[in-house]
Amino acid sequence: MSDSGKIAKNLERFAQALAAHDRENPTHRAHGIGMAHFDIERLGLEQGEEILPGITIQADGGVSGNFRVLCDGEHEGQGEAEQAEMVEAIAMRSLGGRTTAPPGDPFSR
Repeated sequence: MSDSGKIAKNLERFAQALAAHDRENPTHRAHGIGMAHFDIERLGLEQGEEILPGITIQADGGVSGNFRVLCDGEHEGQGEAEQAEMVEAIAMRSLGGRTTAPPGDPFSR
């Protein structure tokens, strides 16, 4: 596939993701696309480059091969999920290849 074909395909995906985001989150709008720095360079784009009207490319340290819609709003339920993941990560620890609950955990055996 030619370079222009790759860019066109990605622009189409970006536009679809932005439209879906804006449709599902009417209280705020997206302002950018976050990508891994490697992907930005691979596509021949530059950090801060405006790829669609009002939408810029930003290196956000995410996983290569994926992109994220960047916006200025908070999504419903997002904070709760992040807190649950953090609690789970703190509650479990690895000892000698086994995963065990912390001492005093009422669910430990």
